[in-house]
Amino acid sequence: MTGAPPVVAVVGPTATGKTALAVALARRLGGEVVNADSMQLYRGMDVGTAKPGPDERGGIPHHLLDLWHVRQAASVAEYRGTARAVIDRLRAAGVVPLLVGGSGLYVRAVLDDLDLPGTDPAVRARLEGELAAVGPAALHARLAAVDPAAAAAVLPSNGRRIVRALEVVELTGGPFRATLPEPRPHYPAVVVGLDRAAAELDERIARRVERMWAGGLVAEVEVLVAEGLREGPTASRALGYAQVLAQLAGELDPDEARERTVGATRRFVRRQRSWFRRDPAVRWFDAARGDLLDAVTREIADRTIDP
Repeated sequence: MTGAPPVVAVVGPTATGKTALAVALARRLGGEVVNADSMQLYRGMDVGTAKPGPDERGGIPHHLLDLWHVRQAASVAEYRGTARAVIDRLRAAGVVPLLVGGSGLYVRAVLDDLDLPGTDPAVRARLEGELAAVGPAALHARLAAVDPAAAAAVLPSNGRRIVRALEVVELTGGPFRATLPEPRPHYPAVVVGLDRAAAELDERIARRVERMWAGGLVAEVEVLVAEGLREGPTASRALGYAQVLAQLAGELDPDEARERTVGATRRFVRRQRSWFRRDPAVRWFDAARGDLLDAVTREIADRTIDP
């Protein structure tokens, strides 16, 4: 291969083993990891996001961890600009960027040229005020009236997504889902998808949640509360963190908080799988196969074309 290397994206549902594969690939290919997990972008959100520590990173540089304060709202556009700057620098140096994570929109925003609609603070504030006053169900009904396809894709309880959809409809005059057109590649890329059998993944999720509580998630959230976690429109809704906040408020006991985190994570995994399975560019692998690293390496070699 001559010229700048392609981007290798490792995607798929939570708890499939993306980090371990990415580190092994980085060693084999001469690469570095670029985070595409939206919650690992937040400083201090370590235990609940399974953010890789020094041992898991295995000496491989990891980029785009710990960028945002927990009070900051997530911004796909801001993430895209930062991620592309890192990827451009790595490729220019002949280093393979390994874009790793389960946040589908973040991965696509980096790999493809998307026209991401902007935001208007006044419109957003007004809609968030309405959300607080009348609740998500009423706003979801309004979304169903103006954009049925978006309403069908957004849970009636997901106030943040409903507000964003209504904001986009108001600002663009068009449907929310129309803002994600057919992809136009920005980089030469190989996209590797990891998945596991449903029963196996369910068990891995349950074990992960147990490790989160045993590993100090509650204490981590208590520290973040003092830093403004409850006021963070994105971070406060993260899996595990929302449930611990409810536990600290006395709304759930510890067992209930853990059980709800397991259930919410399993539902999230189904949405992740649905998102990534729609992308024909993804080449899927069973994460449990014994020759996973060799098989993925062959796939990358077979699909690498000189830019």
